[in-house]
Amino acid sequence: MPREVYGAYRDELGPRERAVLWSWLGFTATFAGVRAITYSIRRGIGPFGNLAPGGQHLHHYLWGIGMLTGVGAVAIRGEDRTRSHPTVATAYGAGLALIVDEFALLLDLRDVYWAKEGRVSVDLGVGLVAAGGTGFSAIPILRRLRRNRRRT
Repeated sequence: MPREVYGAYRDELGPRERAVLWSWLGFTATFAGVRAITYSIRRGIGPFGNLAPGGQHLHHYLWGIGMLTGVGAVAIRGEDRTRSHPTVATAYGAGLALIVDEFALLLDLRDVYWAKEGRVSVDLGVGLVAAGGTGFSAIPILRRLRRNRRRT
């Protein structure tokens, strides 16, 4: 099955579709990972803790802005083969997820991350967008796999 999936990926997706898929995968995995890490920090479980040099908490949207800045620099100055590398698309999706996860903070300019107004809409909306985007970007691969199953 992994060889069949890779064949469908290679044959059915052009460079743009691959970039979309990697971006959505990066977004989805990062969003889920950040939610899990922040939950564990809040509950005081696991190896993670807040990053607060000098007592100033650094929110993860800052890392997302840094990642998008790096992706932008590659897009502007990088060579074609560098720009189309899956790592660039994955970094774009991951950086975007880090920003969107703290969108309520950016919108209100106050830390409502764990308050109801900061969690419900972001969790539900972005979770659905991430899952839907990943599914939509993988449709060409899924079609190929379905065609192959019909032939066998």
